Amino acid sequence: MKIGLLSDTHSYLDDQILRLLTGCDEVWHAGDFGTAEVSERLREIAPLRGVYGNIDGQDVRKRHPKVERFEVNGLDVLMTHIGGYPGKYHPDVRGMIKESPPQLFITGHSHILKVMTDKKLNNLLHINPGAAGRHGFHKIRTMVRFAIEAGQVRDLQVIELGKRA
Repeated sequence: MKIGLLSDTHSYLDDQILRLLTGCDEVWHAGDFGTAEVSERLREIAPLRGVYGNIDGQDVRKRHPKVERFEVNGLDVLMTHIGGYPGKYHPDVRGMIKESPPQLFITGHSHILKVMTDKKLNNLLHINPGAAGRHGFHKIRTMVRFAIEAGQVRDLQVIELGKRA
């Protein structure tokens, strides 16, 4: 199963992003869609899983939860917008992660691309795809693609989308 993962679009989607998501079996968005229109456009590409972020209004919050936990091809996934990262999990999810660690923990919010493991929690894989939109302090827009096979993340690609401005 091929996954396209992005976050922090802040109401911005361009043809490049849409092209890179074409062929994905699912699109995942880790919050700060910006508008419900972004969510709808992504749904046109592939089935969408997403969580709302701190800048998202009620239109997005009605469509997407704050935290989503799900299983895909044997992989246990936890996704939220503000979640921290290994060693510094946000209090909203810290207990959930420690009591029942997922295999993959996805966040957004920081606009900082991170792919790292938490060796203290069964090598939990943490991915923050950075920011795909133009709003924020990041210099380069980013997203991530990967495959899920038999409960494992495979063929992870970090994709630079160009400068923010």
